[in-house]
Amino acid sequence: MTRPLFSSTIAGSLPKPAWLAEPRKLWPAWKLEGDELAQAKADATLLWIKAQEDAGLDVIGDGEQSRQHFVHGFLEHVEGIDFEHKVRMGIRDNRYDAMVPQVVSELRLKGRVHAAEARLLRAHTQRRIKFTLPGPMTIVDTVADRHYGDRVKLAMAFAELLNQEALALEADGVDIVQFDEPAFNVYMKDAADWGVRALERAAQGLRCTTAVHICYGYGIQANVDWKATLGEEWRQYEQVFPALAKSSIQQVSLECFHSHVPPQLMRLLEGKDVMVGVIDVASEVVETPEQVADTIGEALQHVPKRRLLPCTNCGLAPMDRAVALQKLQALAAGAELARQRYG
Repeated sequence: MTRPLFSSTIAGSLPKPAWLAEPRKLWPAWKLEGDELAQAKADATLLWIKAQEDAGLDVIGDGEQSRQHFVHGFLEHVEGIDFEHKVRMGIRDNRYDAMVPQVVSELRLKGRVHAAEARLLRAHTQRRIKFTLPGPMTIVDTVADRHYGDRVKLAMAFAELLNQEALALEADGVDIVQFDEPAFNVYMKDAADWGVRALERAAQGLRCTTAVHICYGYGIQANVDWKATLGEEWRQYEQVFPALAKSSIQQVSLECFHSHVPPQLMRLLEGKDVMVGVIDVASEVVETPEQVADTIGEALQHVPKRRLLPCTNCGLAPMDRAVALQKLQALAAGAELARQRYG
């Protein structure tokens, strides 16, 4: 299947309908339980598949409708993790104060993690599909380790489990497996030293397209406040992009629109597909197709047109559902306008 020019996609998450979970929350409580919850998760996934197709997106995701949180949705299927005795811990270098589960013994998967969601997604769209998993370094930063005593060992243990699930997702028909690594923008030296190595272990042996998403976080107040401390230029990417450029990972997702990331940093990703964030997830203001096309045009000064994939800056989970839908429509319309302008 030939990929269209400026093939559009989302970073990962989409808002959950109010009948499924608490709206506008990053850690929403489910409204149902048992079989009713499972059915509601599937219904919400189908709703968003149709919405993404109707908007005109080229690559479709499940919107993470079956996961309460992008990290914990994976961890719930791992043996060796104690969810009963969560502890309070600062994560992302103390940007968030979170209640996190504890790693208490050797890690292993209880079985498949996302088989139902991936197969549902594959069965209900003819378009290319992407499935997201948390990256090993970000998982390490979202748990309390009481067993391994070494962040690199723990990351590699998680990477092995992620790899098992990623290979199974590929067998389910997933075209792109994306690992989400917001921790790469927080612990830049560690990311270059061992984070990329752990990421490559998670992607080992995959024949489908591999991607990594590195953002400055959801549009929640803690992230907005943090960004305000980063100064006029956000150069975090500068420290990890060279390591990613040398890696086997094929696509890199980054923030661009309404960020202070110097666009020329994209040049550090030579040889990679670049998912350029053209939609701001920290604002309820809906972008115009012209703004999206303009951002694509700016990025084209640094990225070859066949390598540029317009995307959202991050997930849209905590956003108003109607606003998120309008932003998807703007993303696809802007990509189409960019094809007319620059194709």
